[in-house]
Amino acid sequence: MTELADPVLAPIPVDLPQVERRAVLPRGFAAGGAAIGIKRSGRPDLALVAATGGPAAAAAVFTPNRFAAAPVRLSQAHLAAGEPGGQGRYGHARAIVATSGSANAATGAAGDADQAAVAEAVATALGSPATEVLTLSTGVIGTRLPVQVVSSGIATLTPALTTGDAGLEAAARALMTTDSRVKLATTTVVIPDPGDFSVGVATVSGIAKGVGMIHPRMATMLAVLLTDASVPPSLLSTMLRGATVRTWDQLTVDGDTSTNDTVFLLASGASGTAPVDPGTAEAAALAAAVEAVARDLARQQAADGEGATTLITCQVSGAIDDPEARAVARSVVASSLVKAAVHGRDPNWGRIAAAAGNAHLAGAAVLEAGGLAPAVAAERADAPATIDPDRLRIAIAGHLVFDGAAGGPQPLDVEAVRASMAAEECLVRLDLGLGEGTGEAFGCDLSEAYVVENSEYTT
Repeated sequence: MTELADPVLAPIPVDLPQVERRAVLPRGFAAGGAAIGIKRSGRPDLALVAATGGPAAAAAVFTPNRFAAAPVRLSQAHLAAGEPGGQGRYGHARAIVATSGSANAATGAAGDADQAAVAEAVATALGSPATEVLTLSTGVIGTRLPVQVVSSGIATLTPALTTGDAGLEAAARALMTTDSRVKLATTTVVIPDPGDFSVGVATVSGIAKGVGMIHPRMATMLAVLLTDASVPPSLLSTMLRGATVRTWDQLTVDGDTSTNDTVFLLASGASGTAPVDPGTAEAAALAAAVEAVARDLARQQAADGEGATTLITCQVSGAIDDPEARAVARSVVASSLVKAAVHGRDPNWGRIAAAAGNAHLAGAAVLEAGGLAPAVAAERADAPATIDPDRLRIAIAGHLVFDGAAGGPQPLDVEAVRASMAAEECLVRLDLGLGEGTGEAFGCDLSEAYVVENSEYTT
């Protein structure tokens, strides 16, 4: 196994397309954002993305939180209405509307009616059925949407939507709550046409918000991914679910999964490229592009975690398989002790070892979305990850600190390691010495500022 011969545990190469952090609105969409008065701060709080050529193929991943908010339930119902076989995971959509400042969670039947009214307002403005409108809301749990304010804002914003890139950036800014910076990512993918041997280029772009109340469980935070490729909804769903397993399901800030977590992926088909079919090289290339955008957005969210000063990336090799590697990486970045140690620039490898030893595999739905057969996923769900302390190796910020096969703790220059940990990103690298599985996860340090911000969130 190649990684076992690596004396310093170098970073694991990421085999995904290059991503740029800028707003690029794919063809076939218009977007915009506005400040309409939901937030007391006066900052932008309404975002709208619309498919300009009719309904786009749509896929979604939602929070499994049993307190799922009204926008989650409504979007699931709308997707299922248009594509019953998709079970609320895929279908078609004309628009996505997002409100920021009120989560509209735990608001009962009145909150459901509010969310439906928002969808109706978008449908009226666009001249489409309400079932083609998907909804997002973020903010304080237990507060209702100011429906009249939102409806008026939609009526004003809709005619101002633009097909220019500025529209997507405006939408991204309107998603933000406690985020300190806007989150954007884009890449392209070449899609040949086997019929006439021509070559076309499709764009994949994404926006996201969320820097707190983030923890892996099928989706974390709010994100909207858009592509102008032509893809059927069921294939789009497969791409999104697989990408989520390896990106947003591997992101944690504070161990709490929100009531509103949602990721949408829409495909307009307006690029003019050949349709993407399942099982083709083009499908694999597009899936990689979707994952590249998702991964970069997840890393931006981790780096901007509430009160964070350091992005923590944990990469694991040598696991029995990839789900085991992902479980260990996720356990390490989720550890409050590891997060605190990184904040203090303390190379305390014992906390990393303990977190690895506590790792458990994801739930059955996540394992199945990651490629395991349903029966295997059910059997392995939540099982402890396999760890052999005598084979485990740990490196912190490029310094080997533990090697189980070489006696355990390794000599190290503590001040040199502390200095390396002071970078914007701290890489925690593990090799389990058991197989070929690899995985990574993203998190951030835990600071006093996180406690201060969340102790005053509603006041």
